[in-house]
Amino acid sequence: MPNTAQNDDILGRARVRDNAELEAYYDDLAELDTGALWTVANSIEPWQPTPSSAPILWKNADLRSQVLRAIDLVRPEDAGRRVVYLRNPKRRDVSAACGWLFSGIQVMKPGERAGAHKHAASALRFIMEGKGAYTIVDGHKVELEGRDFVITPNGTWHEHGIAQDGEICMWQDGLDIPLTNALEANFYAVHPDDYQTVTLPLNDSPLTYGSPGLRPELDKWDKPYSPLLKFAWQPTYEALVKYSKVTDGSPYDGVIMRYVNPVTGDDPMLTMGANMQLLRPNEHTQAHRHTGNIIYQVAKGEGYSIINGQRFDWKEKDIFCVPTWMWHEHCNTQVGDDACLFSFNDLPTMRKLGFYAEQALVDNDGHQILSSN
Repeated sequence: MPNTAQNDDILGRARVRDNAELEAYYDDLAELDTGALWTVANSIEPWQPTPSSAPILWKNADLRSQVLRAIDLVRPEDAGRRVVYLRNPKRRDVSAACGWLFSGIQVMKPGERAGAHKHAASALRFIMEGKGAYTIVDGHKVELEGRDFVITPNGTWHEHGIAQDGEICMWQDGLDIPLTNALEANFYAVHPDDYQTVTLPLNDSPLTYGSPGLRPELDKWDKPYSPLLKFAWQPTYEALVKYSKVTDGSPYDGVIMRYVNPVTGDDPMLTMGANMQLLRPNEHTQAHRHTGNIIYQVAKGEGYSIINGQRFDWKEKDIFCVPTWMWHEHCNTQVGDDACLFSFNDLPTMRKLGFYAEQALVDNDGHQILSSN
């Protein structure tokens, strides 16, 4: 791979030296809403992926009190959704947390309902705390508990609420709104009745499709997303623990499993994927990098990740991001217990477009050297 510092000296890269005559030529082209490719070629065709986001850690200890303040300041029916979004300092122009991914923390109190709407962007939820939460997706009502992973695929009517006898609930929202807007493909609609009418049995989705390795004989599901809308925490964690007994795991991600559509084996939604990974006690993975952006939430335990030479110490409910093509490795600092990281990503989009690439760090025994900054 060429050294980008030598761009001007490598044959095949733009290295035209400007002069007065060329500057006048550029001005004339601009008048016609055109331009000379060689003036922008080196910036629009980099040698390798160039991250537009910074690695960030959002600590739950800092955020939680601020998210709770919103309960007394704004009603969900006025705000649409009572969400404090996570803003990457390098992606403020598109309100993204990392790359083309949006993330926010939503909070609701007992008895509240957020009305039904739909949009072209895909969405997901990871439940952080509380009891009594539910979501309704195209008429399927599903009850939610802590650490559950829930999908609301693009184009589906969806609404959320908390039972009257429940508790204040918080969850992370993840969407591909920035990507959908960049493609100029977004739409948004409010349900004509404000809320959906539920005629299907409660929890019909997980009760029908939530048994591992089994598919209903009468199944006729034909939609491009998973019929399983909730991936419950307990069976997910149990699957990781069982798998850890028969595998060394990934050298870069530990014991990692991917959430899938139980009918097709594909990702649950078209544009975003999600994983849960387990780091054994005191496990420290090696570093790698890949195209695609990832947002992590600590589901269990504590430790740290090194992202492009910078260390980020995390504990349960913290959120952090790894931008595209940045070296990253993870470490569980606990000696007697495992740690689990939930993550969602744009890798399905990368793979469908043929853009996915991955590289392992071979220097320093596969570990990064910490930055002095």
